[in-house]
Amino acid sequence: MLEALVKRGTLVTVAVLILCVLGIAAALRIPVQMIPDLEVRTVSVVTRWPGATPQDVEKEILIEQERFLRGVPNLRRMVSYARTGEASIELEFPFGVDINEALIRTSNALSQVSGYPENVDPPQLLSSSFSNNAFMYYALAPLPGNPLGLDVNMLRDFVEDEVRPRMERVPGVSQINVGGGAERQVQIRVDPARLAQRGLSLDDVRGAVRGRNRDSSGGDIDSGKRRYLIRTVGRVADAEGLQEVILRREGDAIVRLRDVAEIELSHFELRGLAFADGQPRLNLSVQREPGSNVIDIKDAMLLEVERINRDLLAPNGLSLRLFSDDVRYVQDSIRNVWSNLALGALLASAVMLYFLRSWRTTLVAMIGLPICTLAAFLGLLAAGRTINVISLAGVAFAIGMTVDNSIVVLEAIESARRRGLARLQAAVEGAREVWPAVLASTLTTALVFAPVLFVEQEAGQLYSDIGIAISTAILASMLVAIGIIPAASARFSRAAHIQGPLPGDAPILSAPSAWLIAKPRRALACVLATLAITLGVVFGLAPPAEYLPEGEEPKAFTRMIAPPGQNLAEMERIAAEIRASIDPAVNGDAAAFERGELPIPPIKYYSMSVSAGSLMVLSEPVDGDQLAAMMDSLSALFRGYPGMRAFSARGSIISSNDGGTRAVAIELSGTDMAGLYSTGEALLRRAGELFDNPQLSSEPSALSLDQPLVEVRPRWARLAEVGFDADSFGFAVAALSDGAFVDQMLIEDRPVDVFLFSGAGNRQTLQGLPQQTVLTPGGEVLPLSALADLVETVDSDSLRRVDGRRTVTLFVIPPRSVALETAVARVQDELLPAARSAGEIAPGVSVDLSGAADQLDATREALVGNFAVAILLSYLLLVAIFTHWGYPLLILVTVPTGVAGGILGLLALNLAGSASAALGLGGFSQPFDMITMLGFLILLGTVVNNPILVVDRTRANLGRGMALDEAILDAVRARLRPILMSTLTTLFGLAPLVLVPGAGTELYRGVGVVVLAGLLCSTVVTLSFLPCLLRLVLGRSAPVPGSELAAGRGDKATAA
Repeated sequence: MLEALVKRGTLVTVAVLILCVLGIAAALRIPVQMIPDLEVRTVSVVTRWPGATPQDVEKEILIEQERFLRGVPNLRRMVSYARTGEASIELEFPFGVDINEALIRTSNALSQVSGYPENVDPPQLLSSSFSNNAFMYYALAPLPGNPLGLDVNMLRDFVEDEVRPRMERVPGVSQINVGGGAERQVQIRVDPARLAQRGLSLDDVRGAVRGRNRDSSGGDIDSGKRRYLIRTVGRVADAEGLQEVILRREGDAIVRLRDVAEIELSHFELRGLAFADGQPRLNLSVQREPGSNVIDIKDAMLLEVERINRDLLAPNGLSLRLFSDDVRYVQDSIRNVWSNLALGALLASAVMLYFLRSWRTTLVAMIGLPICTLAAFLGLLAAGRTINVISLAGVAFAIGMTVDNSIVVLEAIESARRRGLARLQAAVEGAREVWPAVLASTLTTALVFAPVLFVEQEAGQLYSDIGIAISTAILASMLVAIGIIPAASARFSRAAHIQGPLPGDAPILSAPSAWLIAKPRRALACVLATLAITLGVVFGLAPPAEYLPEGEEPKAFTRMIAPPGQNLAEMERIAAEIRASIDPAVNGDAAAFERGELPIPPIKYYSMSVSAGSLMVLSEPVDGDQLAAMMDSLSALFRGYPGMRAFSARGSIISSNDGGTRAVAIELSGTDMAGLYSTGEALLRRAGELFDNPQLSSEPSALSLDQPLVEVRPRWARLAEVGFDADSFGFAVAALSDGAFVDQMLIEDRPVDVFLFSGAGNRQTLQGLPQQTVLTPGGEVLPLSALADLVETVDSDSLRRVDGRRTVTLFVIPPRSVALETAVARVQDELLPAARSAGEIAPGVSVDLSGAADQLDATREALVGNFAVAILLSYLLLVAIFTHWGYPLLILVTVPTGVAGGILGLLALNLAGSASAALGLGGFSQPFDMITMLGFLILLGTVVNNPILVVDRTRANLGRGMALDEAILDAVRARLRPILMSTLTTLFGLAPLVLVPGAGTELYRGVGVVVLAGLLCSTVVTLSFLPCLLRLVLGRSAPVPGSELAAGRGDKATAA
């Protein structure tokens, strides 16, 4: 078969071209995004109830929904929130659950809730993952100068009806979120005095509007040959139509709604404001569908927005512009990987040229690189994956590995040429000699990624893309080495005429091995020293672990958290002052900031969202190196306002933009809210003292029962006397403030709520509320204070429940110099015991750690277990190759030395980063996160290849009757050249990924340095520790027969 492939070069060429065409087609078809699609495991239930207090939301909605949702199969965790006007529940399911089935079961459970208050919107069900977060941000604003005098806050319905549907029709877009503004509302403002004069009540108005605003079907009737449908039309089409609603008719006297009320189409009270670069805006954010191409979406969205601006917005005095997007970061990151991949390929080619000393032979050896790269894309497409920074990094990691097999085959062919064989015969014989060993090393490398499939956590989902890319490229490299390299070598390569020893064959390189094995004591000392150093590094120098890299974009989300009771007007005033401080920094003077003349470094843009309880700024610095300075400046600005807390987090592509992968979550559960809040405040204070400038936040955001609350406590006897029941009195009281829900109209096919206001309505003041008149069902006009007592009290402005229990969650994000594992240990061993001893944890409060801390432990356990499985699989494969149970153990003993090398590489990189920072060159650090740990799994498949060569050659030599020392030394000398060649090509191929900075490198740099340093250390061990180990172990055993791989079938890369 090998001879046929070598002779039929045309067939091989056609096969290669077909593979290349398919690979290019795959590369063009695979969606492009930042990171792999992460499994969706959360179902969210959102229920809106306009104007309802958190306490009523909890009692009327959350508790009822939780009662049925807690029985949903496979539910792992249920987190509920009650806020003003809204209830939300997040249902978390285990990995591997069919999210569509979970959605159906959740919907079925919600359908069992018996009923809601009348103006509660139907629950909405959503499912999403962090990888599908918003990635494009638009701002809608009036044209320069605002020629039409538009109030942008009153345009939300226009955006929802006209702009949002067109943007959502762009292929790949799943949802457009609109922020800011207020929805339309039909307002009926009744005059209680005029109602009383006509003997009418608020209930009469409500009943009349509801009774009129209805359509009904009357069946059908036949007439001749035709059938007519009958329909009674009563629904009001617009606000003007409500004016003609008849409230009462006595004889010829008709009382219409316009006689006692003013009716207008207006808007709900503003609950939030949005700004972009200091000007009022409506913000629109774009979310993508799983598996979609973010670059294609951006290109299509830009074209669609251009059409929207031209055809729809400009004639109405508006414009929509893109002010921020993550696609730039995606493109920069992917471009950076491509450039590093190309640079690595060039460096690997230079190393090959140095060893082979022939351009022709070097080109033959490197022909596999593009083929294996395209094969990796085919594998990603077949597995339903995407082109992203993680998968491209896997392709880049495979550069040096894919060349290894080609090196082995080429070295065998060149050896045969040097023995005097013709080119065609040398190609066939060389490939025949080494193909079993090539198969063995390829399967060993690819097999170690099989356990990755069993890691369910987010890290495992990220790992799988690297595993697929590397495994596919490695398997393709085996086919290239056996099928393409011999055919190409037979036609194009020429034997290099080199005087003296070939590169890598110098006796001085093998002299240390000869000196070490010359005496057993030296060999024993080398083995013991290597093992001691390895164990010391692994157990003594391994850095504390992080969970996942943030994949940080050069932007930040900075939040101001207001104390309970703050209203929107006061927050708007503060926002105006903050905008005045930030505006000079937009494209500001960097030198002025350096001189201290500007408090904030220059920024490209910023957007601001304001609500009664918080203020959030999204901003990006002009210079990415000033991101931390920008975050510190904004946080200090926010904290300058009395009672305000500040929280700032970098933009993340892997988790929510709140430091999720580095946050230690402390959950406090109990029934006493005062105890929960006091405990939470005490722990946050201690966390601020324990760590140096940590980021602290909580859910709920305000840990105090300071939300002012007015309880209207009816005098029930008096209410019964005037004809009020609980429902009608509650309706009357609501009409005195934010309005009472009456009905829903369809205006231009869009539902619009109708609310009734009495007296001052939503212009009411707290001082005037007791004197506001209430129209009783009996026609009397009485002050509210005559019917109820108004008691001012305090409560919480939001409520949080976990698995049905009231819960407060504290988020502690340590400084970047403190790893997550260290932070968790300090919280467990220092913060919580100190708080307990000081009596700061209230009775009945239970404390648990969750969030990234839990994920870190679960992922690490899964990795350790699957690493053990990978070692076992490798061992069994080597047993099958060597047909011996003992020799694979000698090979696998070298694996810990590679692990130690990887750890030392991380330490060296971080020391270099610290030194760079000390010299003012810009520091950097590489955390020991779960992605970095994947490097040790890759090492397992690569570090064993060189020991396989040495052990196999040693066995073959012993089988030929050589003395032990001679057999070991000959194996080292014979394998030295291919070992050095393959090691250096891999190292130089990986070097750009580790050493060249750029966007996205924080995701894969750790893997690269672990593999690079581990492989380098393993090579040294292969040439020192392994010969000594063989000398000691084989010196005590009887001679063994030759290896099946070597005896009779040739050597893998036999040296000249």
